[in-house]
Formats: sequence, C-alpha cells, structure tokens
Amino acid sequence: MTGIAGDCPRLARPDDAPDSTIGIVHLGLGAFFRAHGALYIEEAMRISGGDWGILGVSLRHPDLRDRLAPQNYAYTACELGPGGEALRIGTAVRSMLVAPEDPGAVLDAMADPAVKIVSLTVTEKGYCHAPSTGKLDFAHPDIVADLADPQRPKSAPGFLCRALDRRRKAGLSSFTVLCCDNLPENGAMLRGIVLELAKRMDEDLAVWIEAECSFPCTMVDRIVPATTDADIERLAERTDVFDAAPVMHEPFRQWVIEDRFTGGARPDLGAVGVELVEDVRPYEHMKLRCLNGTHSALAYLGYLAGAETVSEAIARTALSGFIRHLWANEIIPVLTPPPGVDLNAYADALMARYANPGIRHRTWQIAMDGSLKLPQRLLGSIAENLAAGHAPEGLFLVVAAWMRYTSGTDEKGDAIDVRDPMADRLRAIWENGGSLADIVRGYLAIGEIFPAFLAADPAMREGLEKALVTLMDIGAEKAAVRFELAS
Repeated sequence: MTGIAGDCPRLARPDDAPDSTIGIVHLGLGAFFRAHGALYIEEAMRISGGDWGILGVSLRHPDLRDRLAPQNYAYTACELGPGGEALRIGTAVRSMLVAPEDPGAVLDAMADPAVKIVSLTVTEKGYCHAPSTGKLDFAHPDIVADLADPQRPKSAPGFLCRALDRRRKAGLSSFTVLCCDNLPENGAMLRGIVLELAKRMDEDLAVWIEAECSFPCTMVDRIVPATTDADIERLAERTDVFDAAPVMHEPFRQWVIEDRFTGGARPDLGAVGVELVEDVRPYEHMKLRCLNGTHSALAYLGYLAGAETVSEAIARTALSGFIRHLWANEIIPVLTPPPGVDLNAYADALMARYANPGIRHRTWQIAMDGSLKLPQRLLGSIAENLAAGHAPEGLFLVVAAWMRYTSGTDEKGDAIDVRDPMADRLRAIWENGGSLADIVRGYLAIGEIFPAFLAADPAMREGLEKALVTLMDIGAEKAAVRFELAS
C-alpha cells in the first residue's frame, strides 16, 4: 500500500478489548463474518462475558492472516450510512490459521475442549455439494483428497468430520456447527453433507455425529461490499492509522438462529439483538428470495445494462419498477411470512437499503458463482409459481439474464470476467452454437443447477426461451421496462 496509508502507524488492538480465550473456530473468515457475526459476538462478551474469542481459519490463502496479524487481528468496521460513515474496531478475532499451511493445527484447535462452536462462511461452493439436490459431490477434488489423506483435510466438510472424530475418540462432547452462509435450511443441509462424508469415513463416526452434534439453521443479513484500496486510503486519511483489512457494511443487520446449541453453550446473543427461534425457515425463505433473489436480478440485468453498483441499478426507473414487480407478483405471493412480519413493508425496507449511496456493492461481485446461487435465490420461487399455475415471466427474465451474462460477452460485445465454477461449461453452451432454444435446453440439461422436474416443465423451457429472445433483441433495461408497475 502506498500513499497516505503507507505513512501512518498500524492499527493496534484497543486496551479495552474483551480478554477472552478461544471458544469459537470460524472456517472461511472473510469480510462478511467480520462485519456481522464477529461484531455480535464481541458485543455479547462485553455485556455478559464468556470466553468466546474467535480463531479464524482460511481454507485457501494466507492473505487475510498476513494483513491482520500485524494488527493483533483487530480491524476497522466501517458503517456506510446515507448520512456518512461510522467507525468501530472489531476485536473478537484473536488469531488466525491458514489450513493448507498446517491442517493438523486447525484440527487441534477444533478438537480443543474449550471450543464450543465451529461456525462457517465458506460460500455456496465451499460445501462441495450439488445445489439442486443438497447432496455431497463425492467427485469434488477436495472430497476425493479428504478421503485419500484423512490427516490433511482440504474441504470444510472434511475438517468438520476429522475434528469431530478426534473429539469422539477423546471422549469429549461435540461442538455446535453453525453455518452462516445464505443457503436454504443451511444447518440441515450441512448436517446431511457431514453425515454423508462421515459414513464413507467411519460408520461409527456418523452414528455419533447424528446423536451428539447440533447443526442449527441460521439466517444472516447485512450488505457487505468488497473493501477496495480506495477504502483503505480513505480510512487512513480520516484516522491517521493504517488498517490493512477493514470491512465495509451497511447500517442494517439481522441474525436469526435456531436455539439448538450442544449443551446450551453459546454467547449471550439474545442480549445484543440476535433472534433466537424454534424454526428459522420462514426467515431464511423471506431473505433468500426477497433480498438475495432481487440482488441477483439487479446484478445480472444491472450489469448488462451498464450499472456498476446496486445503488446505480436501482436508481434506474426500469430496474426499480422491475424489482417491485418481482416482489409484488412473483415472490411475495408464494412466501409464508415469519410471525409478525409484513412482507410488503420488508420489501420497502429493502428498496431503501438498495438505494443507499454509501454502499458501493458491485453488480459484478454479486453476479459471481451464479450457478451455485440460482437454486436457492430464484428457482424455488419459480417452481412454486408454476405449481400454482402462474408463469413468473419476470423471474424467467432474471434467469435468462444470468444465461446471457455467463456467455462471457455483454450487450456491447465486450468481454465479461465471469467468475463461476462452471464458467467454462456455461460459455461452451454458447460457443457450440445453435438457436436460442438450443441454448436454453443446454442450460436446463445441467442437473447440478436445475432439478429434473423443473427442467422438464414445458412452461419453464418456453418461458426461458421467450425471455432470452426478448433480452437478446432489445437488451436488459428495455426488457425490464415491460414489467414496471403502474404508479
């Protein structure tokens, strides 16, 4: 880092930070968890105490560890509100390991009896599963490696199984596995994946995990855009302190958790606004479909229309009208609201969050890994509309926009940097040629994305063909105008 940031002293851990030992290991430590869960946990320790310090684990690269270590793992959390920025220092993270450097050290940490929770934010692709079915992909290279070399896991499911096996053999209690990724019934999904892998490793291990280990479902919500070098320079200029790893986030936050922790061991999360419930499904369906589904809509249509950020996209009348159409006519009508929640008011609040000019959430960032996100964010709403006899033409347009985006070329003929585990496979559908109907059929044939019952539905195929033709003929923004609600 050069410029102002390079001339400033390094951020230091505040003297009043909670002095806690490690009670939580977090796999996939990144910007989202540091801007969300870690802040809640720190607040809970300040109010109610407890040893809930966080050991972060990177499953891939040392970059974040190398940025945080000189700061004793403290970092700036920068709240980006419409009226300006508010800063605080996050201190719940106490240390960090990089799994490929020393898998054994990670397993040792997870097997420590002081650790009561192992939480995760590894994104959809980190679970090595097929999103259309929720089943573990035993052909995934990381899972193949985990089974071949049991003492050096690579995947998140592999680390969970091996660490739980150590605890079982040592006669220790299990830890709670707390999934914090945007996946439907995420705890139940992860439990199924872990049990599938455990059965391949040791049937007795699977039986023990099934009986002893809790996997609560959760719903997390906070918009956390990627931190840029410009953000780091701006903060250094404002504070006269260099922070190599700050996080940016919106003011809003929500965390809903099923209150099922092994032995009841958890921070006092209820004291800091976390909603502890019996059933998280209505909350997660609301968020995944209302927020994440329309986020994806803005990402693909917005990117194709030339909008760099969500706030730029929602400022366009055609796109804001299209999003309101989706909520009013295709998403909310097939949702069951959580107790006491007005879904229309929730949608209005989302619109205000999207319009926040302080959040520069790039459409390109949200568009990443679409092949893994579509089943959770869009296909459920489509399937339920079709089952009710309604053709969701707006949602068809969103899926068609994703198809257009993954072709690798935008409406001006410029290349798109498509980041997706299936990028080559998706682009090949376009390169193989044929009609737009052939291209739609090529996409629907991908069983990892589209469930067989949905891919075989003539209304699905015909709706996507019509939407893709419209998109190619008149472009994203003009296609969206057709759905704008009358004022």
